[in-house]
Amino acid sequence: MRAYELRGYEPGPGHGFEQLTLAERPDPQPGPGQVVMRVRAVSLNFRDTLVAKGLYSRKLRLPLVPCSDAAGEVIAVGGGADRFRVGDRVAANFMPAWTEGEVNEARAKSALGGDVDGVLAEQVAFDQQALVRIPEPLSFEEASTLPCAGVTAWNALMVAGKLHAGETVLVLGTGGVSIFALQFARLGGARVIVTSRSDEKLARARELGADAGINYKTTPDWEEKVWEMTSRRGVDHVVEVGGAETLPKSMRSVRFGGHIALIGNLTGRGGVDFVPIFARALRVSGIFVGSRVMFEEMNRAIAHAGLRPVIDRVFSFEQAAEALRYMEGGTHFGKIVIRLE
Repeated sequence: MRAYELRGYEPGPGHGFEQLTLAERPDPQPGPGQVVMRVRAVSLNFRDTLVAKGLYSRKLRLPLVPCSDAAGEVIAVGGGADRFRVGDRVAANFMPAWTEGEVNEARAKSALGGDVDGVLAEQVAFDQQALVRIPEPLSFEEASTLPCAGVTAWNALMVAGKLHAGETVLVLGTGGVSIFALQFARLGGARVIVTSRSDEKLARARELGADAGINYKTTPDWEEKVWEMTSRRGVDHVVEVGGAETLPKSMRSVRFGGHIALIGNLTGRGGVDFVPIFARALRVSGIFVGSRVMFEEMNRAIAHAGLRPVIDRVFSFEQAAEALRYMEGGTHFGKIVIRLE
């Protein structure tokens, strides 16, 4: 079977993906309690571009099969594996070792496409406990967007955030996690404010149910606009994907005692004044995806509501490097997917 291998690092804009090599590997065989998935679709996350450039960690074992999010069908079942049958449509949890409970170091180190090989391959063997069934009627492409972005947004709002109907959620940007957060917030009966540098993307967000949008390029003091939109109360939740540059504004956008789900670091590192956190009794949750149980809870909600993930663009398996460059460009709305025929 074919699999992509990352064989080195080449940091810098537009670089790093030349080290991605399509290689031949033996077909995986299921061991006890394992199943083999024929991968039908892989979705990308910003983390994948960082891994390819050596910016995520220089300690990862090379060669490495990158990417964490995949959906496909079971083609082989090992001895003692009884959760799935051949032909079942499945997706893999981002951290195969995190079934339930809280995350710990051992579970975190099982994250696919990091310390262990990922899913940018035609076939992958998994412990049966790492997989979930795909909600009907999602396609493989749609289902592949769920393991990281979907579960992260679900954890941020529904699990850590304990979202209630009638609350207000501020979503930063229109990438994969942000769009899922918009959809889940609306599913939970919340009001949603979205930020973007593109009026076109804000219009698309409103089509998905956003109540208001703020162009942070034309309104650089967007936290003041948020304050106005909430009658000078502040939002109940912020889905914070920006990091050091946006966190201070997020802290000024949230109400006294409100919740910030800290997810990404897209704007880089830097010093942050943390006084507002304790001075205004803010609750900040660090979100690192979620467990298989969270994944299954989310899938039940998706199936019940008929929610469909938003896909920006689909690339072929042979276009994997091009797909990563497109992800790096940051122009997407929703998720980027690689389809395997």
